[in-house]
This record gives sequence, C-alpha cells and structure tokens, in this order.
Amino acid sequence: MDELLNVLRVTAEETRLRILALAARDQLTVSEFVDILGQSQPRVSRHLKLLVEAGVLERSREGQWSYLRLARKGDVAALTREIVDRLPTDRQPVAGDLSRLEALRHRRENRAIAYFRTNAERWDQLRALHIDDREIEAALLTHMPEDAETLLDIGTGTGRLLEVLAPRVERAIGIDQSREMLAVARNNLARAGLANVDIRQADMYALPLPSMSVDVVTVHQVLHYAEDPSAVLREAARVLKPGGLAMVVDFASHDLVELRREHAHVHLGFADNQVTGWLKSAGLATEPPVYLPGKRLMVAVWCARREALPPAATVAETTRDTEERAR
Repeated sequence: MDELLNVLRVTAEETRLRILALAARDQLTVSEFVDILGQSQPRVSRHLKLLVEAGVLERSREGQWSYLRLARKGDVAALTREIVDRLPTDRQPVAGDLSRLEALRHRRENRAIAYFRTNAERWDQLRALHIDDREIEAALLTHMPEDAETLLDIGTGTGRLLEVLAPRVERAIGIDQSREMLAVARNNLARAGLANVDIRQADMYALPLPSMSVDVVTVHQVLHYAEDPSAVLREAARVLKPGGLAMVVDFASHDLVELRREHAHVHLGFADNQVTGWLKSAGLATEPPVYLPGKRLMVAVWCARREALPPAATVAETTRDTEERAR
C-alpha cells in the first residue's frame, strides 16, 4: 500500500505526468527530455530522479549516456500504465510534447538515413550474394520456443531481428557496440510500437547480464566480424537458462576474399564443425544446422540448447560470477 501511495504522490505533478507520457513511448536521454519539455536541465533531472526512485521509470546506461523509459514489471508499473492511459494526448501540454517527440524521431531518422546512405551500396552488394533476409527470419521463427519469456539479440544492428522475434517474448534486449546502429534500432523499434524491448550499448565479449538469465540468444551475422568467435559463443552460453536456446546465423565457409577488404569480414564463413565445436565447448547441445543457399553465399543456422543445470561446482562459480557482475 505504501509503495502505491508513493507512486500516486510522485506522479501527481504536471511535468512528471508529461515525462510519463513521453517515457511510455520511447527511451529518452535527460537532454532529450529537456529539449522536448523546454525546461532547465536541473529541474528535469530532479523530476526524473524522483520518478526513478519511486520505481516509475527505469534507467539504463549506454556509455556516458543514460536512457530512461517507463517501468514494465510489478504493481508500480501496472499503476503507472493506468495513469498514462488516462492522460489526454489530444490536449496541451501533452499534445505538444508528443509532437516534439515526433520531431525528435525525425531528426534521429535523418541521421540514420545519412548513415545508411554512406554504407548502403556496400550492404546492398553483400545482400545480393545471399538468400533474402525474410527467409532467414522465417527459419528463426520456426525454431523460436513458444514458452520463451526473454530474448537477447547480440549485435542487434538496426534491430530488425528484434522487430521479428520480440512479439514472441515478454522481454527482449538488443546489444551493439555502435551508437549509430543503436540510434537506428531505437527509432525502428519505437515506430514498431515494441514497448518490451531494451536497447543497450555493450560488449559482446562481456554481456551486462547475469548468468542463466535468458531463454533465447540470437547471434545474427556477427561471428564473421569477431576476432574470437568462440569467446562470443561462450558468453552467449553463459547467460542462457537451463533449457535455453542459442540461434547462431552466419555464412558457411566461402572463398569470397573481397569481403575482407570491402566489408571488413574477419572470417570467410565457418565450417559446421567449427561452430558446433565452439557451442559444445560452451556447454551446449547442438542440433543439425539448417542451410539456406543463396547466389554466392550460403547462410547457416546453428541451434544449440543448454539442456541441464551445470554441476554443483559450476553452479557455485556461476553464482559468484553473477554477484560480481551485479556489483
């Protein structure tokens, strides 16, 4: 009861209600809230701090930036959502805020367009060599467990895979090192109306997640850029729950050496025994790969599961690892 009363007290203020309306629709930085609300940064920061402390907003770090969005779990989140749903979006000041949010999204989109314009020709050349992306997505949907609750997409890029798979889970997380790509993904997912997705800047070799915390991990067209693909898969396996599924999508072995020069590929695809060997070494049970032939490149989908809890000694080690990461 005290927690709910605190939520009502904290949200009963005009600027904070305006913040909730924005945070329900997008992940925003402090400076973006300042830009939209037209208030000073100290004042906006104070409002945001109170809302975070009350559990109404969630904060996530991306390098030196913090992104805030509406909380999504528990009684506080449910009450907050009811409050947001009652806000009059067709009247001022909320209507003006939402209009400025749309303008902010257009600015993001224009930056993304400029970024893609610089790289589009190279990407189009690569896409022409392999099977249509929609067929790859269909193959992943076929393997997606019906009871999965959490999804992690490593190297999410534009967030396209999250658009396809996130509707099948309660919570999805996309990580990438590139801030430009994360900006693109954030915009795409906001426009798709996917409120159950988090986008984070993170290192695929050191995922910011506890061990055994995710039902499904996807590694889509990432390994051929990795200096140490086996380490990426070990880290992916670490965060998988018992019974969890890893889905790895990449090129089968090929001889197109120009991809190293023109597209910065570190590896010219992978043999089946390479990927399955890495997955088995990471403690996962592999399934037969699925091959999707294209014009000059063949795409492979490797699936593997964590079948059982690790031995007691490993459980203790995993617990220590999780506690260290939490700290």
